[in-house]
Amino acid sequence: MAAAAGVSGCAQVPATGSSQGFLRQKIGKAQVVAVSDGVGRRPLAEGFVRNAPLAQVQAALAAQGLPTDSIDVPYTCFVLEVDGKRYLLDTGFADNGPAGTGQLHTNLRAAGIDPATIDAVLLSHLHGDHINGLRRKDGSLVYPNALVYLPSPEHAYWFDAARRDAAPEAARGGFLAVQRVFQNYPADQLRLYEPGLTVVGGIESIAAFGHSPGHTALALGSGKDRFTYLADAAHFPALFVRHPDWQVQFDMDPAQARATRHALLARMAREGGLVGGFHFPMPSLGRIRKEGEGYRWVPQA
Repeated sequence: MAAAAGVSGCAQVPATGSSQGFLRQKIGKAQVVAVSDGVGRRPLAEGFVRNAPLAQVQAALAAQGLPTDSIDVPYTCFVLEVDGKRYLLDTGFADNGPAGTGQLHTNLRAAGIDPATIDAVLLSHLHGDHINGLRRKDGSLVYPNALVYLPSPEHAYWFDAARRDAAPEAARGGFLAVQRVFQNYPADQLRLYEPGLTVVGGIESIAAFGHSPGHTALALGSGKDRFTYLADAAHFPALFVRHPDWQVQFDMDPAQARATRHALLARMAREGGLVGGFHFPMPSLGRIRKEGEGYRWVPQA
């Protein structure tokens, strides 16, 4: 399929919106809107970074003026407004998440977006914090009229009942989340896409495997006039953009995730376009710069 074209001008147009709840940025004739679903606090313990000692992780956070006993983990979705259509990238939690989350619709409305006007949801992968926002606790669909696009390798992995049944108890939660969300989901609203091809509306997909079997980045535009959604490829930027060799505990294939992270961050630094991530703190839009042996994420002013 053809790549997206004709998107330009993002570097010249100021971003607008609340630094707390949303940030809207024009990229040519399109708009990208970072929208927070909230923030969850988790204690920082040994093993969050699986291949670095806790003291080293704490030192990295302290050097950036961040707390060293806990991490405030952001959950940030993105809306791409293209040719009169609205595409939501990942969903957050709806009413299924921890304290401090479930704020996506409040912040969508603050950004001038009625959640009912979402035309399609594009999923980067099928971990619970990315899909739970498709279905409320009571089972009702959050976007009953929207198409939902899933990466085909993710679908093959998480929908495999034999793999689910053979998984150790500690690994079954992911399968159960997928089952809860997608069981009896209207089949005519689900679409599979192949990582590496254009999905819909000129939005390209980029194979970014490792964090999960079919984890996929999504992008719109070209060169410096391009937005790339990294999803969880670099997780919390103060740690995993700065130190791309570090592996977050949630990476399912740590070695592949590391290789993917290095390749994506190098590409982002080279291209110079806008970058966002699911666990990037608001304003959640910025650019990647090479710095020492790692990289730095520079938030959009």
